[in-house]
Amino acid sequence: MRATVGDQLLVHGRIVGQHDRVAQIVEVLGTDGDPPFRVRFEDGHEAIMSPGPDAVVRHGTAKKP
Repeated sequence: MRATVGDQLLVHGRIVGQHDRVAQIVEVLGTDGDPPFRVRFEDGHEAIMSPGPDAVVRHGTAKKP
């Protein structure tokens, strides 16, 4: 899984009724675009994530000012 700053990380809910979560990738901490990533969720919460099989990267989805 490779990403660049500005891509989105979509984390699918793992149980019935749990919503998908979308986060903006604000920093790539691995080499050559590999995880871990520093991400910012819509509520402003930031985390460092090494996504598993329940996540996908949406490339080129950066919001323009």
